Amino acid sequence: MANVLIIEDDQVFSELLVMHLEDKNHQTQTASTLKQARAHLAHTLPDVILLDQQLPDGFGIDILKEITNYKPHPPVIMITGVSDNSLAIEAMGLGAHDFIRKPMDEIELDTTLINALKTHRLSRQVTALTHTDDYQISIGQIVGDSPSILTICKTIGSVAATSAPVLITGESGTGKEVLARALHHHSRRQGLFLPINCSALSENLLESELFGHEKGSFTGADRQKIGKFEQTIDGTLFLDELGDMPVLLQAKLLRVLQEGSYERVGGTQTLLSNARIIAATNRDLKSMINAGLFREDLFYRLNVVHIHIPPLRERMEDLPLLINHLLAKINLKQKTSVKHIAESAWRRMRDYQWPGNIREVENTLTRAAVMARTDTITEDLLLLPGEREETSDDTDDLSEAGSPRLISLDTLEQEHIQGILEYSRWHKGKACEILGISRPALERKIKKYSLA
Repeated sequence: MANVLIIEDDQVFSELLVMHLEDKNHQTQTASTLKQARAHLAHTLPDVILLDQQLPDGFGIDILKEITNYKPHPPVIMITGVSDNSLAIEAMGLGAHDFIRKPMDEIELDTTLINALKTHRLSRQVTALTHTDDYQISIGQIVGDSPSILTICKTIGSVAATSAPVLITGESGTGKEVLARALHHHSRRQGLFLPINCSALSENLLESELFGHEKGSFTGADRQKIGKFEQTIDGTLFLDELGDMPVLLQAKLLRVLQEGSYERVGGTQTLLSNARIIAATNRDLKSMINAGLFREDLFYRLNVVHIHIPPLRERMEDLPLLINHLLAKINLKQKTSVKHIAESAWRRMRDYQWPGNIREVENTLTRAAVMARTDTITEDLLLLPGEREETSDDTDDLSEAGSPRLISLDTLEQEHIQGILEYSRWHKGKACEILGISRPALERKIKKYSLA
């Protein structure tokens, strides 16, 4: 049995909560405004607080900051109908025990309440995170209201303020770098966020980019180079495509994680690093460990906190929000003014599996938006990956049956590379094998044609 304070301005919902909790033998008190809630808290602290976000005289997040100043403070469960992922991150970072969206079921509430009471009894505290309102665009890009996205946001809020390494896994195009930037933003680290793609460079170049090199350490090293670790003072180093890092470099990275020290290539001076490491991969590292391609000790050093981003096909309820967000982004970047999607076009997008995930959605919408002549994307503008764009009647009249399409070589190359990347599900190693080109060459093509 627990004493529960319900801070909720919806009288019907509040009464339903009271009835359910009292059926479970809990004692309840209610407040419909921040003023009433503060009066309750000045008199006595409850065992658990159920807190709404939108109240007549302010926001629940404001009183959450006050509650978490109590030492120890009662666990707070935020219950809100607001679909705002940054609010979930902020609430968890400020010390909320959990974050539940309306509508919720009774089992979810009961389970969360039991966990909160255990937390209260054991006097565990969530690390507090300083709050400001200067959200960057990268934070706004965490789009979706599916349970998996909410769980990810709560994890970010809980661990961002720590220095623990984080391993982000998920298919290509799911938004792993977006999550890494959100972790850095909410960590309030004063240094830079520096990303590096481990698959885009040769082993020697990657080592130099990470650790730097001394003048004369190898042919062409005509000056000293400061590496990413040295640049990332009190910042975050994001290692993308970690599974493609050569084994020899894995050993050097392990030393930084274990000891916080390293040397430049060709150097003897030991340098120290306090960079937070966030790594991401679309590969199965455990299978690579079994195959001798990835160090097991490095895996466990990096996998302190694991965040897995499910593919879009497993959270299709997020697609409408993603489309709205991406169209706003595309309109800003491409100077277009598309605001709507025709019902027939929407059905085709909804029924497609999107193997390239969010990146594939964005590329498809970009193509449709720049071709649109109104503010609506119609079905005929929607060229899903793998579909061939039909030539116009005028072109057909000018060419004989069986003649090649009248397109430029660059367009043909772009379409071919796009198709191979989607066929390989953006596994760049496989794409390079099929195309017969190196990773750096593929990266240049991706950049040239804005495929990423």
